[in-house]
Formats: sequence, structure tokens, C-alpha cells
Amino acid sequence: MAGADMNIAPTTSVQHAAAAFALATPIRSVEPLGLGLINDTYLVIDTAGTQAVLQRINRRAFPKPERILENLRTLLAHIAARDTGTRTLQLPEIVQARDGQDWFIDADGSFWRTLTYITGSVTHERLTSAAQAGEVGYALGRFHALVQDLPTEHLHVTREGFHQTPLYFARFREALARAPAHNPSPALSFCFEFANARESIVGALEDAKRQGILALRIIHGDPKIDNVLFDGASDKAISLIDLDTVQPGLLHYDIGDCLRSACNTAGESPGQASDAQFDLDRCHALMTRYVAETRAFLTPSDIDYLPDAIRLIPFELGLRFLADHLNGNVYFKVKWPEQNLLRAETQFRLTASIEAKLPAIRTLITDAIARA
Repeated sequence: MAGADMNIAPTTSVQHAAAAFALATPIRSVEPLGLGLINDTYLVIDTAGTQAVLQRINRRAFPKPERILENLRTLLAHIAARDTGTRTLQLPEIVQARDGQDWFIDADGSFWRTLTYITGSVTHERLTSAAQAGEVGYALGRFHALVQDLPTEHLHVTREGFHQTPLYFARFREALARAPAHNPSPALSFCFEFANARESIVGALEDAKRQGILALRIIHGDPKIDNVLFDGASDKAISLIDLDTVQPGLLHYDIGDCLRSACNTAGESPGQASDAQFDLDRCHALMTRYVAETRAFLTPSDIDYLPDAIRLIPFELGLRFLADHLNGNVYFKVKWPEQNLLRAETQFRLTASIEAKLPAIRTLITDAIARA
């Protein structure tokens, strides 16, 4: 997950970083942008009115951030040669620093990059219709279709162990073992019990990958709904942004993450975790549009494991939030101490909703395949 939640106000260092890139000077304005949880993101507007997106990459999440830009160069070249239809994905381009590099490292060692801004675009923190969910499915399916012939060895791994649920479960158990003894709150007790009761499911995708049942492909890595840009006038999906985690992986990581974000009617941060519910109409719309773009290369095994992914990825994210809460909120940004606990419980409540609807989810996937 990337972007900016709780972005700090622009400082002299941010202004200095903005000036390091090949935009007009002086910079007219620099303002916080986005709703992500890891990087610091800013909208920069220069004196010519050009807009760009400036990001300080979190080195804790991305120890080798230059790989992100190297991957993006390869990705953009590959897609430009293939996305030639009447409806294309508008991906952000790299704005070079004034020294000709794709990034800038400041005096404090912070790693900065700048991308073009997709004009006329809007994001949705929460979807309001199945039609919007269908547009999200189109965007992810189109992306997968465009990169399905990009060899996995052509891209770096930017996040080691990303979406490997057994690893996140082990980290949760380690965090739990280190946590001081106390009387847990009802929310914490629920999360402990929920997580521990599902140890048997954590290896579903990784076991299939290891056995050769599921193959590595190029994936987006973080296709939550606020990384899908919509045209402000037509409400059609026009772009997928936040390409930091584009790397080899399983399509199922993307599908599960996209559905958990798009189909939770309560949104990512509801007032109460119990409000989280998985909406079948949105799921059907999203999967129908997704499969229309990808049916030509989806294997029977890919299809068989879709329900596992839809259940597993929200559970995995809940584990990550819960472990970070136990560790003192050192990874995901928070506005109050219990926020990661609320996020964890929300994802676990969503997982429970999915589990209750798995028969219906399997049916709608079958229908989406039949329509393709």
C-alpha cells in the first residue's frame, strides 16, 4: 500500500525536493495528496500550471527504491507498445530530476520521485454502485491483459515476501509473543481468536504456487480502489496508479485485494468494524468485467483458486494491521493508537462476511466465466 495518509505539511525539505525535478521554477504550490498509508505524497503545481505528483518513498517498505523506477521504465515501454485500442489506460510517466536521474536523494538520504499527474481524474474512497465496481474490474483486467506477456524476469522484486500470507501469519505470532501481558479489549480478543482459528488457510496460495499449480505473472500489487483513477466527467476508469509494487506475483493477490477494497460497503476505515460487509452485486460486476479482459489466458487452476484469494487477502491484511498494532504502529501511519486495531478488525469482519457468502461467490465466478 502506498500514497499518503496523515501527510505532514510541506516543509523546506519538501520544497527543495520539488525544485530538484524538471518542472518550471519557482514552484507555485506543494500540497499533501492521497489516502495511502506508507509514502509521503504531494501535488506539485509549477508556475506554468503543470501538475505533478511528488513522493518520498518509505525506505522501510522499499529498501531498494531505485528498483521501483527501473521497473516503471520497463512497464511503461511494454504497455505503450500494446495498449493501442480506442480505450487505453493512462499510466503516470516519470518526471526526471534536473540532473537526468529518475529520482532525487536529498541531504537527509530521503528518496524522492516525481510522476506526471493524470488530469481530469478523480478517486473514490468508497464505491457507491456496481457499475463503478465493474469499472474497477475493467481497469485491473486490462492491466493484467497488457502485461501477461511481460516476462517476470524483466522486473525486479520491489517488496520481498509481499502477499505471502504464511510470512505475515508468522510475524503476527512473533508480535503476539513479544507483546506485554495485559487484559485485551473486546476488539483485541476478537482479533486474536479470529486469526488463530484460521491458521489452516494461510498456505492456500503459496502451496499452490510452490506445487506449480499457480504460475507467477506480473501483477500490480496494490489495486485498491483509490489506486484506480476515474474520469471526472464520465466516471469511467482511466488509470491505475501507485505502481511501486508492480513485480512478479500471483494474479490472485491482485484479485483478492481489489475485491476486498471494492466490495466492502463500509469502506476501508468505517466508524465501526462490524459495518464491514462483502457486497455480492459489486463482486459480480467486478469479476464479469475483469474476466472479459483476461479470459483468454486464465487457466482452470487460476479460476479454481479465485475463492481462496477472495477470502485470504483481506485476512492477510488484517494480520498485517494487527501485527503492526502489537508492535507499536511502526509501519502503517495512524492518527490514534488504536487505529491499526480498528483496521485489523474491519478486515477480519470482512473476511467473515466473505466466508458466509463463499457458495454465492463461487456461483457468480462461474457465471462471469460463462459470460466471457
